[in-house]
Amino acid sequence: MAVKPKSTTPIRDYWPRFQKRSILLTVIMQLIVTVVVGVVLVISGNFELSNLLLWLTLIAVYATTLGVNILLIMSVTEPTKTLMDAITHISGEPTVTTPPNPNAKRFEHNGFKETLQQIYELSVQGYQPTPTDTNTTAIQTALENTTTGFVILDKDRRVVYHNQHAPVGAGQNNEPVLELVFNNEQSLGDWLHDCELHAVHAEKTWTRIANRLPGEEDRRMFDLIASYQKGSVAETVLTLVDRTGEYMPEEEDLDFIAFAAHELRGPITVIRGYLDVLGDELENTLAADQKELLKRLVVSANRLSSYVNNILNASRFDRRHLKVHMKEQTVAGIYSLIQDDMQLRASSQNRILTANIPTNLPTVAADAGSISEVLGNLIDNAIKYSNDGGAITVSAAQVGEFVEVSVQDHGIGMPGPVVSSLFHKFYRSHRSRETVAGTGIGLYIVKAFVESNGGTVSVRSAEGQGSIFSFTLPIYATVAEKLQSGNNSNENLIEHGNGWINNHAMYRG
Repeated sequence: MAVKPKSTTPIRDYWPRFQKRSILLTVIMQLIVTVVVGVVLVISGNFELSNLLLWLTLIAVYATTLGVNILLIMSVTEPTKTLMDAITHISGEPTVTTPPNPNAKRFEHNGFKETLQQIYELSVQGYQPTPTDTNTTAIQTALENTTTGFVILDKDRRVVYHNQHAPVGAGQNNEPVLELVFNNEQSLGDWLHDCELHAVHAEKTWTRIANRLPGEEDRRMFDLIASYQKGSVAETVLTLVDRTGEYMPEEEDLDFIAFAAHELRGPITVIRGYLDVLGDELENTLAADQKELLKRLVVSANRLSSYVNNILNASRFDRRHLKVHMKEQTVAGIYSLIQDDMQLRASSQNRILTANIPTNLPTVAADAGSISEVLGNLIDNAIKYSNDGGAITVSAAQVGEFVEVSVQDHGIGMPGPVVSSLFHKFYRSHRSRETVAGTGIGLYIVKAFVESNGGTVSVRSAEGQGSIFSFTLPIYATVAEKLQSGNNSNENLIEHGNGWINNHAMYRG
């Protein structure tokens, strides 16, 4: 809780005034000292007043000592500035200055960490309005009557308060546990860990967060807003807006579509097989226009197969069925599994697809099937959103203990607000819905597969200039022992959620 300043003069204005006064006094005092030294030198007969060397010496001494003194003042008064920044922050005054973080390395080294931490804690403890019984009753009644869930976590992430609409269940020893499923996003626990290390105050919003896995009873879906304030007795406040009515129909539609897709998978496989046979058998008898028609049929059948696989994988992922078995692979070898199909798709859409994957890259730990599907989805997107005749490049390079694979296009690109939502399930921008066919779950699956293989996915894009989608895979030598100890399962590579927040963000077994 912010402590309201009693003075009408903003606290944030003190430090600039103090700094200006200190520097001005230093300049004046140094000038006086320099003048005195000059007078002494002249009176002692060592220099004449008109001697150029005297003036050059005085100017050099003045400039040097002034600079040293100003640097010394800045160094000595740095703790004062840090304290003023912290006080400005806890006062609640608007300021562009970032509040000092007690966990910063320089504060740990100089011993100032404990001082800052104590200031933040005292600010919270010292401003505790005493509620009347009437106010307390009114607040509790209001919180219980709203359909929005409210949860308060202490510094140990224990649930110290929740209303009846919050997704909270009983954990060990019947202690309350927040029940949320973070499928392919940064989990609440991971975010709080980052806050503890790097932030004093922070907020984050998640959308489409469920309290149960698909198929379980009493499944609800929320938009979650988390507010973190270091040192507060209510260190984390969670607001959960129930969006079940808005999101659940799409989830139920996916269940039905997944069932239908499963039934369609067999006939589509047969169609693709017959098209391959026809292409081989009639290679020498078909006219050029007939060959082009057959090629387009193959591309359409492959794309339909890709849509079906995406739908089935999204359904599996939501049910935590993305447990993959990883082996030593080469990126070039994985790409070769889909190279012909991707070249066919690109040429049929008048796109130029090239691959630049060095043969001397270290081997990676990966499930070839899932990563080939990641590459297929990214290349297919690049084809869709490129211009006629556009170039698409697949490349790979070693980055630390990972190999980073990138798919670059020079197409329509994306604005910032679109990029931030790309990997959400069913997300499609207004423009893409109008111009490009798709389901809105391809990138959702890309992120799920990459993270299940121990990597990360990212995107850089500029509107009108194209996009670069990149993902990483761990170098096999760095994770070989973990894989071998787990029978090549990804379980040992993926962290499990734990503590007082029951989430399944990092492992889908």
